[in-house]
Amino acid sequence: MPGPFAVITGASSGIGKDLARLALAEGFTVLAVADDDAIFSTAAALGPQVEALRADLATAEGVTSVVDAVAGRRVYLLAANAGKALGHSFLDQSIADIRRVIDTNVTGTVELLHRLLPAMVTAGEGRVLITGSIAGYMTGPGLAIYNASKAFLNLFSDSLREELRNSGVTITCLRPGATETPIFDRAGIGDSPIGRQEKDDPADVAQAGLRAALAGKASVVTGWKSKLQVVGAQYGPSRLVARAHRKATDPDVHP
Repeated sequence: MPGPFAVITGASSGIGKDLARLALAEGFTVLAVADDDAIFSTAAALGPQVEALRADLATAEGVTSVVDAVAGRRVYLLAANAGKALGHSFLDQSIADIRRVIDTNVTGTVELLHRLLPAMVTAGEGRVLITGSIAGYMTGPGLAIYNASKAFLNLFSDSLREELRNSGVTITCLRPGATETPIFDRAGIGDSPIGRQEKDDPADVAQAGLRAALAGKASVVTGWKSKLQVVGAQYGPSRLVARAHRKATDPDVHP
């Protein structure tokens, strides 16, 4: 018999790939979703209990394709991990690229949860893991749209958790710091200080997130450096936080 069913988005690399691997180890069968062809080789390497789906969650059609692929199966674990970043100054970015970040990180996540959560609530059990970020605590020049989108996810997770209290479905927000994934290169800031610095291991981040979700915890900030950054962002002078962030994301800043 197949194990409990998990849907994991952004699963072709980074945190999402490790979430899929760890979910398999917990006995789940997995629908692994990403918007690139790498999802097929990733799923094949993970094994026959992983079903691959290429879907662009920045579009309504992509969200519908995930719902169709679920095909009425009872989802116990939903990891809404798909995300994009966009580096450099806001006015230097195209509105098409800006919309894609918002539509992936915010609109696609919200719509996917809105489509899949009702059945989970009806079943009276389930775990949802939303990948926010410590960036959501910070003023983010150089990554303004990304940080704002993660602030939305952090707050949305907390609000939704309270709305679903006593439903049997829990919401957990994973809030990592800088993690070794392709997101920095894809955002065009791979050569910035934050792009060059040593980052957290995505396997460690995924493990902390999955453990927190299965335990029904509200949130988890991964790594001691990230915890210190959150404290600094919350209690430090906002002007200094903004300037430090700008230096970290500027490719022209070198040691």
